[in-house]
Amino acid sequence: MTITAPLLAEPEAATYAGWFACLAEPTRVRLLHAVATAPGNITVGALTEQLGISQSTCSHHVRKLADVGFLHLHKDGTTTRVSINENCCAGLPHAADAVMGLLAPRPCCPEDTPADVRIRALRAEDWPAVRRIYGEGIATGIATFDTTVPSRATLDAQWLPGQRWVAEIDGEIVGWATLSPASTRACYSGVADSSVYVAADHRGRGVGKALIRQQVVEADCAGFWTLQTSVLTENRAGLALHRSAGYRTVGVRERIAQRNGTWHDTILLERRADAVARPHSH
Repeated sequence: MTITAPLLAEPEAATYAGWFACLAEPTRVRLLHAVATAPGNITVGALTEQLGISQSTCSHHVRKLADVGFLHLHKDGTTTRVSINENCCAGLPHAADAVMGLLAPRPCCPEDTPADVRIRALRAEDWPAVRRIYGEGIATGIATFDTTVPSRATLDAQWLPGQRWVAEIDGEIVGWATLSPASTRACYSGVADSSVYVAADHRGRGVGKALIRQQVVEADCAGFWTLQTSVLTENRAGLALHRSAGYRTVGVRERIAQRNGTWHDTILLERRADAVARPHSH
């Protein structure tokens, strides 16, 4: 089923346009930042001095920001005190996400998986193939920060039982997917880190989609509420794969780790259990 996101409603579009228009003036952006980073509140006089502008100019911009709800104004005798509207800390990112379509329903999982790929639980005899495929991923230079294949014992201790899958084509193991606990704390028991690897000579034919589909469906059934993964920015195939399974970008972690002496950035993605598309009226 193809999910078509509804168009942004006109009242919301008008509200967001007003916010963005207000911030189209660089001085207002600087002023809003000054208020947001000030402890408690700040006077118009202090803002005037901090920004190096006239009092009348500062008052004009303060009123504009207050009119759209970014600032709260409070009279203290003849002095006007300015404070941030904390709701805009959530409202502004929400507006950007809404306009860019990031709040639209995300897919549950890939639908166009190849019929010749069989997904089953990992068995003891699969470990040599699993570690070989891990090594092929390491060889790409963009799949992981690991430079050597972890031992079977290390992986066995790290991966969650019941959340280990391999992909087969004609009896040959061509990929695997696993979940690892994100934390040992009980409150994060429903949060897991995802890993998906495909054999070098079987990439680009839907093996990864078949694996990640099995992974997210089983994770939903098992009660996991968040799956997450970090993907090197160069790994475009990995990013596309996870987005096809309902993952969204949380942010970029700059210079998070080194590989062979070179710092790399990763993109942190997460999939919430409520990413399963809800039906909506047409």
